[in-house]
Formats: sequence, structure tokens, C-alpha cells
Amino acid sequence: MATAPDPLTTYRAKRDFRITSEPSGGEARRKAKKAGGKFVIHKHDARRLHYDLRLEHEGVLWSWAVTRGPSLDPSEKRLAVHVEDHPLDYGSFEGVIPAGQYGAGAVIVWDEGEWEPEGDPAKGMKKGHIDFKLKGNKLAGDWHLVRLRPRPGEKKDNWLLIKSKDRYARPGEDILQDAPQSVATGRTIEEVAEGKPPRAERQPKAAARRKDGRARSARTEKPDKMPDFVPPLLATLRSAPPSGAEWLHEVKFDGYRIQARIDGGKVKLLTRKGLDWTKKFGKPIEQALAGLDCDSAIVDGEVVVLADNGVASFSALQQALSENRTASMIYYVFDLLYLDGRDLRAEPLVERKDRLAALVEEGEGALRYSEHFAEPGETMLRHACRMGLEGVVSKRADSHYGSGRGLDWIKSKCTNRQEFVIVGYVPSTATGRGVRSLLLGYNDKGTLRYAGRVGTGFSNRAGDELKKKMDRLKAKASPFDKTPPGQKGAIWLKPELVAEIEFRSWTADGIIRHSSFQGLREDKPAEEVVAEKPAKGMAPPASATTKARKAASHARTSVTLSNPDKLLWPQAGVSKQDLLDYYETVWSRMRQFVVDRPLSLVRAPDGVEGQRFFQKHASKGMHEAIRTMQDPEDGEELLYISDFDGLAALVQLGVIEVHIWGSTIAAIETPDQIVFDLDPDEGLDVEAVRHATRSVRARLDDLELPSFLKTSGGKGFHVVVPLKPKADWAAVKGFAHDFAQAMAELEPDRYTATLSKKARAGRIFIDYLRNGKGSTTVAPYSARGKPGATMSMPVPWNMLDDLTPDRFAIGNDALAERLKAADPWKDFFKAGKALNRKG
Repeated sequence: MATAPDPLTTYRAKRDFRITSEPSGGEARRKAKKAGGKFVIHKHDARRLHYDLRLEHEGVLWSWAVTRGPSLDPSEKRLAVHVEDHPLDYGSFEGVIPAGQYGAGAVIVWDEGEWEPEGDPAKGMKKGHIDFKLKGNKLAGDWHLVRLRPRPGEKKDNWLLIKSKDRYARPGEDILQDAPQSVATGRTIEEVAEGKPPRAERQPKAAARRKDGRARSARTEKPDKMPDFVPPLLATLRSAPPSGAEWLHEVKFDGYRIQARIDGGKVKLLTRKGLDWTKKFGKPIEQALAGLDCDSAIVDGEVVVLADNGVASFSALQQALSENRTASMIYYVFDLLYLDGRDLRAEPLVERKDRLAALVEEGEGALRYSEHFAEPGETMLRHACRMGLEGVVSKRADSHYGSGRGLDWIKSKCTNRQEFVIVGYVPSTATGRGVRSLLLGYNDKGTLRYAGRVGTGFSNRAGDELKKKMDRLKAKASPFDKTPPGQKGAIWLKPELVAEIEFRSWTADGIIRHSSFQGLREDKPAEEVVAEKPAKGMAPPASATTKARKAASHARTSVTLSNPDKLLWPQAGVSKQDLLDYYETVWSRMRQFVVDRPLSLVRAPDGVEGQRFFQKHASKGMHEAIRTMQDPEDGEELLYISDFDGLAALVQLGVIEVHIWGSTIAAIETPDQIVFDLDPDEGLDVEAVRHATRSVRARLDDLELPSFLKTSGGKGFHVVVPLKPKADWAAVKGFAHDFAQAMAELEPDRYTATLSKKARAGRIFIDYLRNGKGSTTVAPYSARGKPGATMSMPVPWNMLDDLTPDRFAIGNDALAERLKAADPWKDFFKAGKALNRKG
């Protein structure tokens, strides 16, 4: 009987196991008791950073190299290249593959758990479509692997990895950025490459699931070893709490995150980095924990001090620590990780909390149980904010406890609060006060970035004590690669101290506004301080390049928004302040298209779901930055702006769309652009609009006229032609009409140049009507009054093949990526040509 070929032959042939520490693998099993088994995803920084998906099947690990990593967004289809089978013991491999070896580079166990195929996975592999479930630390729910049809000459076996639309889907979120660490050791891939030791013992493998989908305990016959320390599970910041019955919501405490370790009556209180702070918190908390009815336990919670109003106050905790008043400290506990020989981290959160509640007696002492609530998250956050609390932490009821930042815990804040590095200070000139303001920074991809100043929140006494600590860290030079402007008189420090800061918002160039000092954070190293980035409205522009930040810094305004939190786009959660922040970011690109040009405005003071109206003339109460002039020909009043203050004043008025004339106020009778708005009939797909857009460009090329592309933010695209302002309105509109009419006559089944709905049926209307005097078109970079807060975005022509007209919206990833790239319309007016009507 012939022996079946060894499935690991290719794997072994590529590696020299005398050099690499990768497992060689034993004899692969031919049969498994059931389909499925364990899965692992390795993060692999080889020649290119990628993620390796591995699924257990018949004694080996089927493997795919996922080039951009898995995504929880069902709209993101990630390329997965099928590679050689790997041995089962490769699933626990983490380390560095030496240079010169196949796949040289650092490898971490980014996620692991169990997988269950739907149907026969071998048949699915042969057919090219595998449906399966994942039950991991970071990935869960239904997934698909779909084989792509090979192109001529292509040797790679290419598949797509796709997340299903289920309760585990997270559109718009980036799990790769939110949770970069290993689930096995808590290390990042950079730390593995540097040879740093594991942060803690290996986390338990994802346990088998019960029929109801929740994890069973990983209990065995012998007791589980008690870890010395478990790196904490950290919540990811979002602008609003999640909704759904699968979420529990707890009060977000304003104190120090502390892990209590109880072993044989001895208690240790450890910070989030594992530092022993037992003595700092005194006897009451220690004695309360020692009195619990257990031999051993690991408890997660937060030490706080309550202010007079009964709300936890970080500044009150700081003061109590400085004065050694430990009797006022309370330890609120909210999770139980280990109890009397059982590691509970693989059990569902609700079961861990039930055990914790039974362990901690009710009372008003130094040890208290943190209750959870099942009310809607938005309701919880609203109540928390009314009570003056910091916010809410929402947790998946069936989640297990995995170290590092992930998406099972989501925090939503009433105010912006986070840590910053103190990089310097400005001494006070006032008598009796040592510090005028602190200079702050945060880490961003290995670079220290300036975050602004804070000059309130510390008393004279606190300021003096802080100055003594800072003076021991004086540095000769600024810690920044490039010293921010306006820092005369600053005393620079070694970036070691960390402060908790409350602030209102970020500016577009990464500076915090309306900030207040809350206290020092001795539990967090300075090198780990980064800018926290919620989904909408509060994050600095991480996508902006240094050049874009520099340009945005010129977009500051003296205009005050009367109601900055007013939601202009309720469905998208976009406020007046969000709109202004967006315009600050794009102002350097947008300026040339809106300054000193007659405007028409679409206003929606109560948001896009309320009443809206079109405005062409001045109204009572308009800010002086919105200017007026009279048309020299007919005396009509026209609106225009000359700087960013003018645009900010439009935002203050609730302007949701800015429309522009095709001429400037200096040359009002000679247009400097032609706009073709490609408006499809209902039911036409986007490819038909793309085809029309390409056709318009090709015909303009034939006429040797330059053309630029932008999305409309609605259903179509705009093709815009820059002109030397020489031809008058009649000539420009006449050309646009003739151009559109010619296209309609050549392909009457595709296009029409007639506005009526009847003529437009099944066709694309080539709208040339925006090229007459007084007619307007939406400005480049202007927001649109659509529910999703989309905008009209200039793009390069090479994006058209995969582009949709509503791709870009305030706060979405597509916008961030677009603004990272060069400005495709930077030289728009330089490219202009005089219109030749004879053409």
C-alpha cells in the first residue's frame, strides 16, 4: 500500500533547523476526530509585515499569508495567499527567525483560539470557498475564505479573507492598530525583535465553547498555576458606547488601575506595569482583601478617593497619596482572574463577575464591588455625565480576559482625559507661584510630538512640589526633533514625568484645547504615552503629515462656536466642532477654491434632519468675517470670505454646504473653471458613472483641455476644467452646453443634456448648467448635507476605477488615507488654458 506524501515536506525543505528555532514538526496525523480545532494568527515582520492565518486540519496547520492582516469590517476583503502547511506545534511559536532563513524576521502570536468549519473543510478547500467560525481573543464570529480565479501566468494561490456581517463585525474599526500585542506574552513585535522578555506568563489558550457559545472554564484535574502578574486588559476609546444586549456597562473610575494578588493571606497591590504599591495604599485595603473567604485570588479593580459630591476624583487621590491619608481610599473591584487554583480568564465575563460578587461582601468599607448595568450604553453615558462621572466602560458579557488593548472593552468619556508627557515648563513671574504652565507631549511612531500647554488645575502648593520634581530633570535642549514655535522662556526637561490632563478637544494640528492639570501618573512610563484616538471628534489628525500639520496651523480662528457640540449630522455623530476641525485640516488645500469668490450657502442650523435653506445674501447677525459686495453689473449683493475666519463663521451659522461661483470677485465676468456634474438616474450602478467620467475626460483630452476629478459626495462625479479667465460667461456656458449635447447625441442611450426626469430615465445627465453667471457648484472639500457627512473630495484620476462618489466622509478612514497623500489639485489654476470656442 502506497504511503501518503508527508504534508510537511515543503515546510521542512525551506528551513534549516540547525539555525532557526522554528519547530521541525513530528509526524502529521492523517485523521482527526472532528473537523476544525485550533487556529492561530501570527504577526510576521519578514521582508514585508503581514499576518499568517493558520487553521488546524488533519494534523497540520493550513496556512495563508494575509498581506494586510484580518479586518473586522465586512467591506474589507483582505488578500490571503495560500502557502505551505505548517506543523501543529508551530502554533505556539514566537520569536525571531534568523537572517538568511526563509521568512527571516520577528514573529508573535497575535491571536489564537478555536475554529469550526461549516461543512467539510477539505471539500471547501478543493472548491475554493471555506466558511468557518473563529473563537479567539481578538477575532470571533463567522468568516469566509474565497479563492480568486488565477490570472494568466499567475503561480500564487490567492484567496480573500472576509468577515461576515454578524454581531462581531466592526465596520470602520482597525483591530490591528487597536490591539497590536501578542496574546501569548503581551509583547509587541518590536519588543520581540529587540529580544525583550515576555511581559507575563503565557495566557491560557482559548477554551472550548459551550453550545450557547460561551467559553467553558479551562479547569483541569490539577490546580492551575497562579501567575505572578497578569498584564491588564485595556479598553479602547470610542466617542460613543456600543449598543446591543451583549454589552454590560460599568462606571469608569477616576483613579489608579490596580491588580490585587492574594496568596495564603498575603496581599500585593500591583500597578498596571506590575509595580508593587501595597505600602502606598496603606492597611485598610490590604486588610479587607486579606479577609476575603479564599486562599488565593487575582482581582482587577481601581483605587479611588471620593470627593465631597461622592464622585471619584483623581486630584483628590493624588492629594491623599501625598499626605498619606490612606483611610479615604477605596478599592472598587470589577473582575476576577484567578480563584483558589482556578485560572478564570477563559470564562465569560458575566461568570467571573458572579464569582467576584459572591466573594466581596456588600458594604461601605475600603473594598467594594463595581456593579454593572444592562441599560443602553448611550443612556448609561448620559446618566454618568449628569452625575459628574468620568464616563462609562462597556464590556462584552461573554468575553474572556486577554491582556492588552482590544475591542471587548470600550470606554466612552464625558470629557477628554488622558496622560501626557511633561516635556518642560514656563516659570511664573507672579510672586508666590513657581509654575506658569506645563509643556506637554505624546509619542507617535517613535517621535515625541508637542501637544500644547496646561496652566490651570494646580494650586500654588502643588505647583511648587511639581517644580521641585521637574527641576531634578532639567535638560539642556528641547526633547523634540524640531522645537515648536513660541516657547520663549521654556525650561526643558527629560521626558520622564507623566501627567493626567483633562481637556476639551484637539485642534487639527494635534494641540489640546482648554486643558486642566489633574495630577501626576506614576503608574505609567512616559514611553508608553500616546494620543488616544476615538472614532469621531476627539482625535488629533494622526493621518496628517508634518507638512499638513504645519499648513493646518495657519487655519486658527478667532470665531467662537456658540454650540460646538450641536450635531449637524446626527446619524454620523458629527458636530459643529467636528466640521470646523475638518476644515482646519484641509484649509491649506481648500483655500484657493473659496477665498474671494462669490458664494451660495446651504444652511441647516438644526442639523441635516431639520429644516434647511439656500442663502445667497447677507442676513442679520452674520459675523464680520463673512463679507459682502455688489455685483458691478446689476448691483446684486454677493457674499464672500477672505480667510479661515470667514469659513469658521459659516460653520457657526450651520452652513453644511459651501457653493462657489466659477469666477473670483476680482474678475467676476470671466470664469476660471468649467464644471461637468455627472448625475445618474436612479438605478444606474457606479460603474456606469465611472465610464461616463472617463469619456468626459477623453473628450477633453482630445480638445487639449486639462481636467481634474472630484467626488460629489452624493451620486456622481465632477470633472472640472481650469481656465485662464479670458472668455466671458456666455462663451463658457455655450461651450459646456455644446460639449454635453455632443456627448448625448453620440451616445443617446447613455447620456442626456436635458434636465427633465423623463429625459434622464436610464441615462446620465451631463449637467452643464452650473457654468452660467450666478450658478454655483459645491466647493472642493466642502461637506455635503447627506446623512453620512460626506464631502466633495478632489482625487487623482488613477483612483477612479475603485472610487464611489460618497467614499469620503468626516471621520472615516478613507478621508484620513486621502489626506496622507499629495494634494492632486495643488496646481489646478496653474494648469488652466484659455478657452478656444472654435474647438
